[in-house]
Amino acid sequence: MTETKPTRIVRRGRIFPEIQWSEEKKAQWKAEQEAFHKRCQVIFDRVQPELIKTHYNWYIAVEPDSGDYFINKNELTAINMSRHKHPNAPVYIFRINETGVAGTI
Repeated sequence: MTETKPTRIVRRGRIFPEIQWSEEKKAQWKAEQEAFHKRCQVIFDRVQPELIKTHYNWYIAVEPDSGDYFINKNELTAINMSRHKHPNAPVYIFRINETGVAGTI
């Protein structure tokens, strides 16, 4: 005979309650993210007009410190190509189209 599973208790709240960011730290993190995006956006805006003709809706991983970018049909492959050349550098992913948005809203 199959036993029924006990009712699952839904936990609410933070996963790591000991980690609490102050509003100042949140604002600093957001400013850093926006600055990183702007650095990558400059590179994307420079190469997008040419790439949109031949690689429409492909993904581009931009590494802003070196100015390198990697394109592929698959998002993860583009990221891995970047990680192979720049192992610890963060990248920003764009989609090669009119908006450059790579994710869902």
